[in-house]
Amino acid sequence: MAQSRNNPSRGGGARGPQGRGKGSKSGPKAGFRSGPGKASGSRSGDAAGRGYSKGPGAGRGKAAGKPKAAASRKGPQKPRAFSGVDKYERRAAAIKEHGPHRRRRPKNPPVDRLEVHDENGVRLQKLMAQAGVASRRVCEEMIQDGRVSVDCEIVTELGVRVDPVLQAVHVDGMRIQTDEKLVYYAFNKPAGVVSTMEDPDGRRCVSDFLDPRKHERVFHVGRLDVETEGLLLLTNDGELTNRLTHPSYEVPKTYLVQVHGPVEKGVGNQMKQGIRLEDGDAKVDDFRLVDSTPGHVLIEVVLHSGRNRIVRRMFDAVNHPVEKLARTHVGPIAIGDQRQGTVRKLSHTEVGNLLASVGM
Repeated sequence: MAQSRNNPSRGGGARGPQGRGKGSKSGPKAGFRSGPGKASGSRSGDAAGRGYSKGPGAGRGKAAGKPKAAASRKGPQKPRAFSGVDKYERRAAAIKEHGPHRRRRPKNPPVDRLEVHDENGVRLQKLMAQAGVASRRVCEEMIQDGRVSVDCEIVTELGVRVDPVLQAVHVDGMRIQTDEKLVYYAFNKPAGVVSTMEDPDGRRCVSDFLDPRKHERVFHVGRLDVETEGLLLLTNDGELTNRLTHPSYEVPKTYLVQVHGPVEKGVGNQMKQGIRLEDGDAKVDDFRLVDSTPGHVLIEVVLHSGRNRIVRRMFDAVNHPVEKLARTHVGPIAIGDQRQGTVRKLSHTEVGNLLASVGM
């Protein structure tokens, strides 16, 4: 019995290095091989089984699978800029300090350097829009294009403020009226109306055709005699009135004159060259035959003189007394098809042309 225990040929309980038994404490566990690349109880085998070995069998073990899907989707974590402070709290604090975010507009050059800038005035583009030039956006484009001048100085910067009462604004060389207190009207005066605001004799006058609820207090520019019809300007602009009536500005006035016909040749040239009157020579700037009917001739004359009854006296001097007289134009303003006895407000364009005609 003892002999059989110690016989190496029998594999029962041999303790040799090749055949350690099941109860051996130092040998590997039963059923495991310790070859290269195989999982074993040794350190190298353990590493190989977990995928850390660089041998040909590395990465084939159960522990060497793909990385977790959650980790691959999440990606590397970036450090927070301000740890411990919530981003919504930072945004709320910024809005409280600086206000809500707005789109930045291009910065314009400072306008304080301009002499025409008045800090207490009105923005130029707003003033132009109120005067009826165009919309505010279009006015801004006109300013940037160099089409607007203030007191003869071209302004191209937005943000300029001007005084609407004291400063003159021109667009494309035309003056625009920026003072809302100044008004301008065209009155088609009928025959038999006196060119005054009040008449002591009780005759019809200009004020009889004005509605105090609609029309501001105005006065007439120049005069028309009682029997003359046509255009009479009304305004409260004293400077414009002085220039329109002053002979040095030579504002042309157009009249339609009906006389007894026929009219001899040479009358027109005679009136253009000048006719001697009791208060000095007078002449017309233009003389044109408009229409002719049996016994009557309609003539259009243009002159810049504003002397009393000048047209009637000139035609009396050439032996063609006036039968009917009507004024149709004063400078660039025309009476057009306006009915007699009516008052209309001049448009912004008409006011601009009128101011430009006298250098305002």
